[in-house]
Amino acid sequence: MASILAPDALGPTVCVGEILVEIVATTVGNGFLEAQPLVGPFASGAPAIFISQCGRLGGQAAMVGAVGVDDFGRVNTDRLKRDGVDISAISIDPDYPTGSAFVRYRKDGSRDFVYNIATSAAARFGWSGMVADLIDRTGHLHVMGSALSVPSARAVIDKAVDIVKARGGTLSVDPNLRKELKLDEDTERRFAKLVAAADLLLPSGEELERAAGVEGEAEAIQRLFEMGVKEIVLKRGAVGATYFAHQGDRIDAPAFAVQEVDPTGAGDCFGGAYLTCRRLGMSPQQALTYASAAGARNVTVLGPMEGAGTRGELDAFIASTERRP
Repeated sequence: MASILAPDALGPTVCVGEILVEIVATTVGNGFLEAQPLVGPFASGAPAIFISQCGRLGGQAAMVGAVGVDDFGRVNTDRLKRDGVDISAISIDPDYPTGSAFVRYRKDGSRDFVYNIATSAAARFGWSGMVADLIDRTGHLHVMGSALSVPSARAVIDKAVDIVKARGGTLSVDPNLRKELKLDEDTERRFAKLVAAADLLLPSGEELERAAGVEGEAEAIQRLFEMGVKEIVLKRGAVGATYFAHQGDRIDAPAFAVQEVDPTGAGDCFGGAYLTCRRLGMSPQQALTYASAAGARNVTVLGPMEGAGTRGELDAFIASTERRP
């Protein structure tokens, strides 16, 4: 099936949102109430992880956000540039530090976070000449639900969606939200509008129902297509992933069997790989295979985007790794 997404030749895939470093506790336990050995900083932020994978896979990619004048900022900009991402629209804030997240895993695999986003450079950027230049040549815009909690990101996204769509570009949305998360009325409206405008929706688990506003997988899929979504890829973690098309097509893809080291960023790498493959002209089946490989490979390495793979690395991974039954 031909992709419903704008081809890569139209212009880069662009993400707008938080850029931060992640610092991880090397011990397992609850929280940070006592001194912990730590490892990091790792380049992070869901939009940054996503766009890093796009660039590494060979698609045109660019990022809109902000970092501070500090080493943590350099960790991110250097990493994104090395991965082939256009960083011209990432602003450098002279007054606020780069955003950060300290993470500690519990025995059951859940995580405790200590974030600094709201009072960091990650939340301090807006529409600028460099951003306008980038959006004017953007082929595809990707939005993470987490960015809707950042006022500056919301303002840029609102303006960018209209411009990108008007020039024939496309939109993908990763809800990145949970049913328990209550948004204010204005953000709820904005989220619903983004979902309805999405050419591709990339939910994980219960985010499918959260985006549709109804319970039940089949009911949610039907409702989302009625809202205007063109293509849905449901990320099921270790169980695999499923592609749904408006015409009724469905493809189930099993996950790759790997030893998990760090699950952070797996869904973002999956989404970045799937989107890039579709924009490069691959079929849904091919894109699902690369996306599943990208997510699985990323969890085998400590750090939220340290396992993001190139086309060659993912080909080798696919050839050497078994699928789960």
